[in-house]
Amino acid sequence: MLHTIESINSAVNNFIWGVPAMVCIIGVGLYLSIRTNFLQIRKLPYAIRVTLGRIFKKRDASDGAITPFQAVCTALAATVGTGNIAGVAGAIAIGGPGAVFWMWVSALLGMCTKFSEVTLAVHFRETNEDGDLVGGPMYYIKNGLDKKWHWLAVLFSTFGIFTVFGTGNATQVNTITTAVNSALLNYNLISEEYTGTISLILGIALAVMVALVLLGGIKRIGNVTEKLVPFMALLYIVLALGVVILNINRIPAVFSSIIYGAFNPTAVTGGVVGSFFMSMKKGVSRGIFSNEAGLGTGSIAHACADTRKPVKQGLLGIFEVFADTIVICTLTALVILCSGVSIEYGQAAGAELTILGFTSTYGSWVSVFTAVALCCFAFSTIIGWGLYGARCIEFLFSAKVIKPFMIAYSLVAILGATMDLGLLWSIADTFNGLMAIPNLIAVFLLADVVVKLTKEYFNTEGK
Repeated sequence: MLHTIESINSAVNNFIWGVPAMVCIIGVGLYLSIRTNFLQIRKLPYAIRVTLGRIFKKRDASDGAITPFQAVCTALAATVGTGNIAGVAGAIAIGGPGAVFWMWVSALLGMCTKFSEVTLAVHFRETNEDGDLVGGPMYYIKNGLDKKWHWLAVLFSTFGIFTVFGTGNATQVNTITTAVNSALLNYNLISEEYTGTISLILGIALAVMVALVLLGGIKRIGNVTEKLVPFMALLYIVLALGVVILNINRIPAVFSSIIYGAFNPTAVTGGVVGSFFMSMKKGVSRGIFSNEAGLGTGSIAHACADTRKPVKQGLLGIFEVFADTIVICTLTALVILCSGVSIEYGQAAGAELTILGFTSTYGSWVSVFTAVALCCFAFSTIIGWGLYGARCIEFLFSAKVIKPFMIAYSLVAILGATMDLGLLWSIADTFNGLMAIPNLIAVFLLADVVVKLTKEYFNTEGK
């Protein structure tokens, strides 16, 4: 039975993340970029200023939600996860250094896609029965499109519920327990036989912590993420920059391998990765999976922001993709490629390759810090995806089912800490891709609204 499920899932997954998806995601991103005259490039400095300016600004309106900066931190909490560490390593191992170039391309177009998603989410959001602002793809489909398209909202929410338990929780918890156990084993603090017990204890502790944060509502989620995200990002950036600086003499060769390998991977990988499309596919899919541009999930957090300016919040979405992919994912790639570690091209790789890049530069002591960074990345992702799941299930049913969902979601942490997640991760990856389909259709159909709102904003106060 499991073999049948695995075969079916593999076929669906290969289709979703294959040529049709690449064409669709890149196509919509390019279409939106052209319609907005490449806003993500023209207004990137402005978007960065707006985001940094809101770090200390508590309010923009009086809608009683979370601050705009808390909203971007909540969205970043879900996007900046273990994929930034493990996913980039896997993309380079399978697609070669050239995959990094295509990751940049996906981010460049993804900035405009994320801007459009966030703008639409704030513009078409609602206030629920508890007085909270709610929005996202399901709401801009419901409130922005004709009734004949409303089935897309149901489809998105259904796929979202299936996705959060795997992508947002179980696999993240498993990463935390693996990182902690690895650090303890490296320092001979425990033996191999006790790893199962440590994992169970960590799973229970994480379940309690997740429940305490999520059951506290959107304000508590915002308070946690605005503190956790800057800390974890700064810690990781400092460690990664250290690797780059200590290996500065290798930078020219690394960038040469990235650019040249994007179009001729065979020459860089010794013939192991010979497919131009494989390099492009891995880079694009890694970028999309990391920054979620096209999936629509990040807009759910942004819709909670205490603002009355959809476009201004949309600019924070541009910054979000920039910080996640252009900064953090690129630094991960540089850690791997600059450190000089041996890469077995054509073989699957994960966080261990990135950690090896750090330890080969600093020594084994840095494994403690990488474990802390991994734990922060993973925990923040669990919190962010918990909000996404709650909004999806609320849309399909009612606000009354949110707390039971939060409890069930928290308990999944125990399973994630103690079981093999190979098939679960693959299935979650498939549903993650399926979420993009209804969202991209809606964003494409609502492009006129995005263009109209953008022109109105920059004609009045955003010059």
